[in-house]
Amino acid sequence: MFVFFLGIGLSSIGTSTAQTPIEMALWLFAIGMFASIYHPVGLAMIAKGGKKMGLDIAVNGVWGNMGVGFAAFITGLMIDQTGWRSAFWLPGALSISLGILYFIHQKNKILVKFRTLKKEKLSHEKKDTSEEAVNLRRLIIKISMVIFFTTAVSSVIFQGTTFALPKIFEERLNGIAASASLIGSLALFVFAVASFAQIIVGKMLDKIGPKRVFLVVSAIQLLFFSLFVGKYDFAALFIALFFMLGAFGQIPINDYMIGRMAKSEFRASIYGVRYVISFAVWAVVVPLISFIHLNYGFDYLFFILAFCALCILVAVSTLPKRLPNPDKA
Repeated sequence: MFVFFLGIGLSSIGTSTAQTPIEMALWLFAIGMFASIYHPVGLAMIAKGGKKMGLDIAVNGVWGNMGVGFAAFITGLMIDQTGWRSAFWLPGALSISLGILYFIHQKNKILVKFRTLKKEKLSHEKKDTSEEAVNLRRLIIKISMVIFFTTAVSSVIFQGTTFALPKIFEERLNGIAASASLIGSLALFVFAVASFAQIIVGKMLDKIGPKRVFLVVSAIQLLFFSLFVGKYDFAALFIALFFMLGAFGQIPINDYMIGRMAKSEFRASIYGVRYVISFAVWAVVVPLISFIHLNYGFDYLFFILAFCALCILVAVSTLPKRLPNPDKA
């Protein structure tokens, strides 16, 4: 995490010095590279167990979503007041300052980790080959396949809704939102309200487990994606709020299941794989949305999103009521 803060800060300051598009691209690549540290490492730190792990993951998700929601506003404000370069070097300086504070607070743990890093060796424990342990490993593999499948499909839903919603509102809310600023405000309102669905989902994960919560969330998505087809103005705004509640509400669920099932030494790596899948899907979804909208309109997009929600519903129905204990595998 110290490298995360320091790397983003230095890369952001470097971006503010860019003189050519190539320099800008290289520095932005560096920002993205260091930013990618957070999801596997930060989430692994948060998902360390406990009775409120679902809520902890959900709160983390809300902070992330609100950060995305306000980023454009804060960046625009800095650009208007002090120029575009300040939109890079000011956050960069803040990130370096946070990194230094983090190092001071965690320096004993960090230094001990560096000193013992070379001495650490992987322990090769004898694998339990009993029938019960073999069946448990098969169940964990099955659940992992469901997690990674729903991760991919959920990424289509999340990106398909968050990326397209302002354009959808521009087309569907003509009767109640005549200006771009009002459309943007309504989109921000929906994002802000829906992001707090993660808090409810996080609490329910801790109380009743992931299967029933995931079934309810995917059912909400299926219902309101289907209802949105052909809707305009207030009806479209009302239904959009509900399907965004489902889209945001699904975010903590897979992270919760990974946190519960993965052994601590493998948790960061598994989170890394989970987000590689998510980001790879996101890269495909953006041109897909453009193609569908250009050739068929947004109604077809929501048919696809409803089908994705149905696929998740079917996949989640195969999960056990309770997650197994990986330490026994």
